[in-house]
Amino acid sequence: MTSPFEIGLFTFGEITADPATGRPLDPAVRLREFIDLAVLADQAGLDVFGVGEHHRPDFAIASPPVVLAAIAQATSHIRLTSTVTVLSTADPVKVFEDFTALDLLSGGRAEIAAGRGAYTESFPLFGHDLADYDSLFDEKLELLLQLNRHEKATWSGRHRPPLQDAGVYPRPVQKQLPVWVAVGGTPASVVRTGRHGLPLYLAILGAPARFAPLAELYRRTATQHGVDPGSTRIGVTSHFYAEPTSQGARETFYPYYSSYISDNMPSARGHALPREAFEEWAGPRGALFAGSPAEIVDKILWEHELLGHDRFLAQIGLGGLPFAATAQSIELLATEVLPAVRQALARPAATGRTARETTEGPGGAP
Repeated sequence: MTSPFEIGLFTFGEITADPATGRPLDPAVRLREFIDLAVLADQAGLDVFGVGEHHRPDFAIASPPVVLAAIAQATSHIRLTSTVTVLSTADPVKVFEDFTALDLLSGGRAEIAAGRGAYTESFPLFGHDLADYDSLFDEKLELLLQLNRHEKATWSGRHRPPLQDAGVYPRPVQKQLPVWVAVGGTPASVVRTGRHGLPLYLAILGAPARFAPLAELYRRTATQHGVDPGSTRIGVTSHFYAEPTSQGARETFYPYYSSYISDNMPSARGHALPREAFEEWAGPRGALFAGSPAEIVDKILWEHELLGHDRFLAQIGLGGLPFAATAQSIELLATEVLPAVRQALARPAATGRTARETTEGPGGAP
């Protein structure tokens, strides 16, 4: 029996200036808000809560396991993950120890999402050469996986001193910590993830349809390397905001989202996002999840047809959106979107037909 479709939240803890006041958000207040939002998500029945890692003045989270440990003490059920850990510039031994501590504190709810990072500020900060961008990640992922699978590790590489029969303690509650790999659309990164048989996150910011070949490449690579097809997993991450009506959601969200894009996307820095572009992105085939619960359900199901993913993480806290609006959005995601998606995906499974066959008919035509 397959696991139910999972829906969760994540944040980078950005502290973009509030477009209404022009003042940047206070990092201490922001962190407490995210703990409160994680509690809300836990109580509402969402599956996952993640926090990202940045080392810039416009983000409040530089150490995901520390923030997640605080969240662990305030929650009971929700899984806790980094989104992402910038593994290229981290010490895999310390990453494993930190997330083991999180696993112990949370009663076995810790996960790691490893990535190379969309920003490069951590390379000079931690004394790494950006020219080693790829090789650092390859090598450190290999070491992290070895530490996760074996109590003692013997290992050598280019970028750190070797280990000889080194034990790393304590061990986590889970037999192994779940390790996902997050990619932004690079085929080589998808192949690496499939080769290792690790679950894959696709960070979808452009047209979702262009990620379908990457999902197929991931599954094909995993199969070629002897990975059980039933064990492959894909998660999708996207920007998100919901209100009871689509018009209300877009009217509320647009100024905050435009501010976020202007401050955080290098290609758009300093330029407001045009309203027509926002509407296109939020449309039925765009990557932005901003609308009513019914619209968001439809888009998740459409992306599931394209990608076959089994986890959706919604990015919250964008552009200084007020706490109350974010909380309402989370409630709608948990109480209206999650049950509707699970119900829709359970129907084909019960009849032995695929979701595409259910939508289009046995021959693939309407």
